[in-house]
Amino acid sequence: MTTTQAEATDPLEVANRVFGWDELRPPQAEAIRAAVSGRDVLAVLPTGYGKSAIYQLAGIMSEGPCIVVSPLIALQTDQCEGLNELADDAPTRSLAINSSMGARAQAEAWDDVLAGRVDFVFLTPEQLAKSEVLDRLREAGPSFLVVDEAHCVSAWGHDFRPDYLRLDAARHRMGSPTVIALTATASTPVREEILDRLAMYDALVLAGGFDRPELHLAVRRHVEDDDKKDAVVERAVELAGPGLVYTATRKSTEDYAARIAERAAAADRPLRVRAYHAGQKAAEREETLGAFLDGDLDVVVATNAFGMGIDKEDVRFVLHADIPDSLDTYYQEAGRAGRDREPATIELHYRSEDLGLRSFFSSHSADEEVIRAVVRHLRRADGPERLSRLKKAVDAGGKRVTGAVNLLEAAGVLTSDKRGVELVEDVRPKEAVRRAEEMSETLERIDRSRIEMMRGYAETDGCRRQFLLGYFGDELADPCGNCDTCDAGTAVDITHDAVDFPLQSAVVHREWGSGIVMSVDDDRLTVFFEEQGYRTLSLDLVREQELLTRA
Repeated sequence: MTTTQAEATDPLEVANRVFGWDELRPPQAEAIRAAVSGRDVLAVLPTGYGKSAIYQLAGIMSEGPCIVVSPLIALQTDQCEGLNELADDAPTRSLAINSSMGARAQAEAWDDVLAGRVDFVFLTPEQLAKSEVLDRLREAGPSFLVVDEAHCVSAWGHDFRPDYLRLDAARHRMGSPTVIALTATASTPVREEILDRLAMYDALVLAGGFDRPELHLAVRRHVEDDDKKDAVVERAVELAGPGLVYTATRKSTEDYAARIAERAAAADRPLRVRAYHAGQKAAEREETLGAFLDGDLDVVVATNAFGMGIDKEDVRFVLHADIPDSLDTYYQEAGRAGRDREPATIELHYRSEDLGLRSFFSSHSADEEVIRAVVRHLRRADGPERLSRLKKAVDAGGKRVTGAVNLLEAAGVLTSDKRGVELVEDVRPKEAVRRAEEMSETLERIDRSRIEMMRGYAETDGCRRQFLLGYFGDELADPCGNCDTCDAGTAVDITHDAVDFPLQSAVVHREWGSGIVMSVDDDRLTVFFEEQGYRTLSLDLVREQELLTRA
């Protein structure tokens, strides 16, 4: 990076020179200034708002490589190419170092990083679990650790991409660079969890602008599963694409893709359709992604493995054939549509019976065998133990070990820092299992409550946009006029009788402790409690029994 770049202090001047922009949105400029000054930043800003420009400009204005943690290799490649195209106006060099590279190519890439010839390094969270990677990053002296799609820290849970939950320890191991966490959707509890998980104790938090008025929101309810499948297929064929169909399982992506293609051909409307899921080979997934971005596919039927960071402006519909695990996930996936700000259709096809399947996927059962082995090893260890060594010592698969460590840390049994992980006290394996199981039950309780919030959205007769925005802390004064309940005339303008408990206010429950008000109706309100999750309470009962007080 040139001296002139590193000495630049005005984000707008750099944005003008690098991107040709005449202005920055106020949150962008505020975030960049805070990051360059050394303050952690959490930016929860809508799709298309320019979140990537925050770390790109901050990285250009600072010394040392900017480390970007991104969950998808395809997304890394896209981001790298975009930065490297800036070479004429801002001589930067970006590299994505990942498992798709050979050993020699990786070695040469790291040589360039350590020699100061690379400004942006893109890595997956799994790579930051490797000691040798963290040692190299520490030697390189990074300016920032950017956590892209930061909602993954919370929304994916401790047993899906567990290395996402180790980023705090990784940050310390690489020299504690300033953190820039970015996501398009995160409710207040999720924001708090991101800040806690990443140890961002004095962070600048920027959040807002969640309303996407161009998206028409609708829920279509079904009784029989076959009827639901037929309806999803019909909608995918009749709606103008390109579009996405989200399903809960890998098998169903293949089934729906075949049925949509068959139905379209029968209707003399042939569509280019493909399935996408994590069980496919990486090359196949990348080919599908590339074809979709290039306009060579009309419909992609996918699990939640598809969609994060996908920069395609003209997606015209997003259909959910199965209910997602939370409103955070739902709005993140729905946000793939209408990025050109033109009208787009968002539909959830819903059966109440499907909630049971989603609850099954939300299971957080404690892995007793691995927990016992981890605790036994740490009791014998002479001081903190590196996670990489712990994985080798506990022969149970890296993912299971990392998941057990995350659960034990959440339960207060062990702690981690740049030196490694160690027990908080000399706890016996049996006691560690008990505490882990208690924490597991808490996590499951919270996840079940998140699913109940999805039920509330699916079954409300009120304005869906008001319900959705209220969940994210944005209050919409009047019904939106662009959802199915508004279309049907059931979304009447309600004067809330809950002035004592406004949206996002902090409250204390007599039994459940501190909480945050997430939604308010005329006769009830929903509060998120840290250990109980989302609970819907009758306003009359709250007042009669004085269950809540303002914090």
